[in-house]
Amino acid sequence: MPFIEALGQLSHRAGAGNFCSVHVSLVPVLHVVGEQKTKPTQQSVRGLRSLGLTPNILACRSTTELDGNVKEKLSRFCHVPIENIITLYDVTNIWRVPLLLQDQKAHEVILKSLNLKGYALKPALGEWISRADLCDVLHDPVRVAMVGKYTGLTDSYLSVLKALLHASVACYRKLCVDWVPASDLEDATKKENPNTYKSAWNLLKGADAVLVPGGFGDRGLEGKILAAKYARENRIPYLGICLGMQISVIEFARSVLGLQDANSTEFDPNTQNPCVIFMPEGSKTHMGGTMRLGSRRTYFQCTSSKSAKL
Repeated sequence: MPFIEALGQLSHRAGAGNFCSVHVSLVPVLHVVGEQKTKPTQQSVRGLRSLGLTPNILACRSTTELDGNVKEKLSRFCHVPIENIITLYDVTNIWRVPLLLQDQKAHEVILKSLNLKGYALKPALGEWISRADLCDVLHDPVRVAMVGKYTGLTDSYLSVLKALLHASVACYRKLCVDWVPASDLEDATKKENPNTYKSAWNLLKGADAVLVPGGFGDRGLEGKILAAKYARENRIPYLGICLGMQISVIEFARSVLGLQDANSTEFDPNTQNPCVIFMPEGSKTHMGGTMRLGSRRTYFQCTSSKSAKL
């Protein structure tokens, strides 16, 4: 409500021609009869008007393109010109969405609403179109095993997924992510559920690369260490982000340096071989938001180390 109230005040203060409201709404399709239902959009526009905001443009999300009669109905009941109703239907990849908007002259509608028509240049989307076309024709797969705790809720790793997608397209490969629950790789799962254990290891062994993302807590820790060990021993590209990088340090200390109890003080405060420690100025109880930002003077205890030379 504070945001809607603020927008209402802003539109009043800015005045006509200086404020453009784009209302995104769902137009569901009843699969039984294939009918596009406009009632949810009508209701949401009515609710928006009652709060003092009038949409200039309707951006309608739907699985298929809006029929002409549906647009007319929305225009009539929502009091929005038919040319200001944009249909956002499902496309093959996310890079096609701006092209979809351009095809329907959405940019011209916005410029017209803001009295900016004489100032804008024609959109230069050549590179963008080639990226969208490239994404549709990729066939050679690259399999990345994502070893984490929240594999049932993929949105937890959304930023990592998008980074992988951009990287794979740049390398002309079709991204295939195999979600591997870290705890399924552990010996405890082997005893309790052999089939789950076997399928998790099959996914890991079938991957072209392994990625262990960030996380908190010690659940699945040993599984992540096993994944890092497998990747190192079999020379499979491994990317550890945050906790994933710490995992690779712990694994190397245990397997290569022979420090069997090597660990992070986050998980074992009493370890004799702490290879990952809490930052001296950091909190040991507060999780998240503890990243060190900006420059900081670092003192080396000896200058012969590789890090000091670098």
